[in-house]
Amino acid sequence: MESAIHYMRTAAPLLLPLFRSANQARVLSALFLTVDRMSIQNLSEYLAIPYATVHREVGRLLEAGLITEEKVGNYRLIGPNEQSPYYRPLSELLEIASGPVPLLRKALEGVDGVQEVVIFGSWAHRALGHRGPAPEDIDVMVIGQPDIGKVYAACSSVTKKLGWSVNPTIMSVDEWHEETPFLRNVRDSGVLNVIGSSEPKARA
Repeated sequence: MESAIHYMRTAAPLLLPLFRSANQARVLSALFLTVDRMSIQNLSEYLAIPYATVHREVGRLLEAGLITEEKVGNYRLIGPNEQSPYYRPLSELLEIASGPVPLLRKALEGVDGVQEVVIFGSWAHRALGHRGPAPEDIDVMVIGQPDIGKVYAACSSVTKKLGWSVNPTIMSVDEWHEETPFLRNVRDSGVLNVIGSSEPKARA
């Protein structure tokens, strides 16, 4: 079974194969698409990438002038270099290539009743390292008992930022763990975790 951990492969991401590695793209995305500056340790934990790998990528990005660091106490806080001529175009590229996960997390984590969120379908399939047609939209599974209107409003806000249609499917926890042809296809294709960490499991 495919799982979200495959998103951490070191090969260049297929959605936008312009970066040196998938890890570099993920570090840049985390720094450019989140509000807070982070230490290397925080960044390592947030991305579930080994500290040494993050430290190496941060060094390269600092040398290129794409990010900056600030010493606060015993910590080096890393963030995007907003004075770089590459800041705006790189931000836009990252929002399109890597943005759905952080943007959806930010939009949906404050919606009451949302327990888990995953991206599935063609976008997840490509991001997990599989070849295929370029995604035309983003399919999102929202699990729990949230207000439907708030879920659609949150997804609509991400659509406006990304330029890609975000299509939510809402299921209860019990429905998410049922064995259906639709969910079998979701499992087989793989998912990217946005909120929570479990995948649908067939009932015994």
